[in-house]
Amino acid sequence: MKWSIHGNGKTITPGEVVAPEERLHWPQTISIGAQHILAMFGASILVPTITGFPVTTTLLFTGVATIIFLLMTRNQVPSYLGSSFALIAPVLAATAAHDMSAALGGIVMTGAALFLVGAIVQKTGTGWIHALMPPVVMGTIVALIGLNLASATLEPMQLFPATTFLTVLAVVVATVAFKGLLGRLSILVGLAAGYLIALAQGQVDFAPVADASWLGLPDFHTPTFQFDTALLFLPAVFVLIAENIGHVRTVGVMTGRDLSKFNGRALMADGAASVLAGFGGGSATTTYAENIGVMAASRVYSTAAYWVAAIVAMALAFMPKFGALIGTIPAGVIGGLGIVLYGMIGIVGARLWIEHKVDFGNPINLMTAGTGLIIAIAVTQELSFGQFQLGGIALGTLATLVVFHVMRTVAKLRGNNLESVTHGSEATGG
Repeated sequence: MKWSIHGNGKTITPGEVVAPEERLHWPQTISIGAQHILAMFGASILVPTITGFPVTTTLLFTGVATIIFLLMTRNQVPSYLGSSFALIAPVLAATAAHDMSAALGGIVMTGAALFLVGAIVQKTGTGWIHALMPPVVMGTIVALIGLNLASATLEPMQLFPATTFLTVLAVVVATVAFKGLLGRLSILVGLAAGYLIALAQGQVDFAPVADASWLGLPDFHTPTFQFDTALLFLPAVFVLIAENIGHVRTVGVMTGRDLSKFNGRALMADGAASVLAGFGGGSATTTYAENIGVMAASRVYSTAAYWVAAIVAMALAFMPKFGALIGTIPAGVIGGLGIVLYGMIGIVGARLWIEHKVDFGNPINLMTAGTGLIIAIAVTQELSFGQFQLGGIALGTLATLVVFHVMRTVAKLRGNNLESVTHGSEATGG
């Protein structure tokens, strides 16, 4: 909790960065913290807006999660933990099959599983994760989540086509029209533009805002646990592992430090934070790439700025009128943002294939990805298997894992050439 002052405290020394254990003077640090709030804000509030969770409660737990993360990583890994998009589909499925409390139970179980994985990683390293989920598997799991969510945008497109597509247009134009921080906040810009478009069409109801008080406690909820819900949330664990390890590695590269020793701690922190959020009524959390972008632009990696962002986010949670205002975001705007965000999730999976040079000339890789993706796209409603119900994401994930490992095992037993598959697996272990 102590930071040394970087240089004169007002400017960054030429050719250097502000290290995690350093900070600028507090006015400058607070301004960087404000940038982190803006960077995480659009995505963090969009998750509860889509799932129906209380926005202020989710904001509270993103702040709490960030503090837990900073403490467990000994203030050495600068990162903000916002609400996770990987759990949108299982949350919606669990809420439809049961209720919000069952979805919260799924979040608790996801967090507990992630914490357990983190504890194992802290003892053994990440080698077994790369063996279980080589790039072709991990890329497929990430991609199929985004593609499965695509069906959720159909109704807004049908009911509010102008608002939906103009929101999409605002996001994509803002991404390339603005430079610096504003360009990275294109989701927030698109949200604001879409809101104004919907407002002009009379699609916004301000009555809940007028009824809400200025100050008050967040809307807390408690979880219930259903066995079938656990299967819905299993795939999200794999995505959270990949996000977390990938972001820690990225921050390490940016700061010029080997942060791999914190992989286990980071996973445990994320898991513990998600468990706490699930018990209180908030969305699951994950490390945010948006805030990594802010660090890259500002060259300030000080964890002090993240403490500022976390504390402000927690303060916003005690303003019910603010939460009610977020709740007025129309369905067309949410649908437009969903088109962009779900598509980005899908393409991130493809980027993993490209970055690790996955060879789709190898039938093992080709069939692994193809089978998982088609199942996830085709299954938009849960299928019953005896007492169990599985959605497209869970089925697609299981199929991806089974197809890859069965084909690879049989190929080894038959003595077939697995050179390209082996190369792809090793690409994640560096």
